[in-house]
Amino acid sequence: MTETLRVGTRRSVLARRQTALVLHALRRADPTVRFRVVPLVTQGDRSPATVDGLDFTDTIDRALEEGRIDIAVHSAKDLPVRTTRAVAVAAFPRRSDPRDGLVLRRSRTLRSLAPGARIGSSSARRRAQLLRARSDLEVVEVRGNVDSRLALVRRGTVDGVILAVAGLERIGRIGAVTEVLDRQRFLPAPGQGALAVATRSNDRDRAERLAAVDDPSTRAAVTAERAFVDAIGGDCDTPLGALARVRGGELTLRAEVLSVDGRRAVGGVRVGGAATATVIGASLARDLLEAGAGGLLGRRGVAEG
Repeated sequence: MTETLRVGTRRSVLARRQTALVLHALRRADPTVRFRVVPLVTQGDRSPATVDGLDFTDTIDRALEEGRIDIAVHSAKDLPVRTTRAVAVAAFPRRSDPRDGLVLRRSRTLRSLAPGARIGSSSARRRAQLLRARSDLEVVEVRGNVDSRLALVRRGTVDGVILAVAGLERIGRIGAVTEVLDRQRFLPAPGQGALAVATRSNDRDRAERLAAVDDPSTRAAVTAERAFVDAIGGDCDTPLGALARVRGGELTLRAEVLSVDGRRAVGGVRVGGAATATVIGASLARDLLEAGAGGLLGRRGVAEG
């Protein structure tokens, strides 16, 4: 008898598309498995004013714990840095482009924007990075899904928005991007561009099936980025960016913490074996705290241990 696995995901167009990509990869790995998508409404969907990643994952993970679904598909950047014991990420599929992209109404690049141009973003990180590059811009709060934000640009409510390139690619809107921002100057959110496939921690059989789509380099990179956030004490309201890359078994992690106005920043790099991803992330966090990042986070002193 063929088993049908219930797959939990948010109802948004992007979430459904991301889930479809994961299921396509799983079907290629095992054509005998069937899936039934179970769309769920999360707290973040009910109250768009929130930007807490937990509000987009908690409802789905609870359904997983309670046995109402068998698999959950998340955006890796929405995962809390410390997940519940009952849920485990069984696979990080190969990462898509982690960079941010600008969608502008009249201009084509960040440099060519007129002084005072209004750029929409709800991200503390993006706000700080934009103001660092162009302190003469006005960064305004915008909410909603990708299409609603693109509509704000078309209507002229804002002069542009900044969005994740991976999300635009996945829903077929990459043509709207007028400039892809340099990953060195605009370090993305930890986990941006990556997906996470979770199941119950005690479900070894399903974890083994999901492992077929796990990409070790993506797992190591995202693990380092998340370890950095955890060790530095950051959350979704902290203006920080982190991006790791793995080449030939060597992992390079870049990260920075910014002041909310973008005028100050503390950044650094750590390199090591991909197998030590967690150690690299935590070590870079200590480096930055010792260099003064604690002051930007509103704290004194440095991390111990």
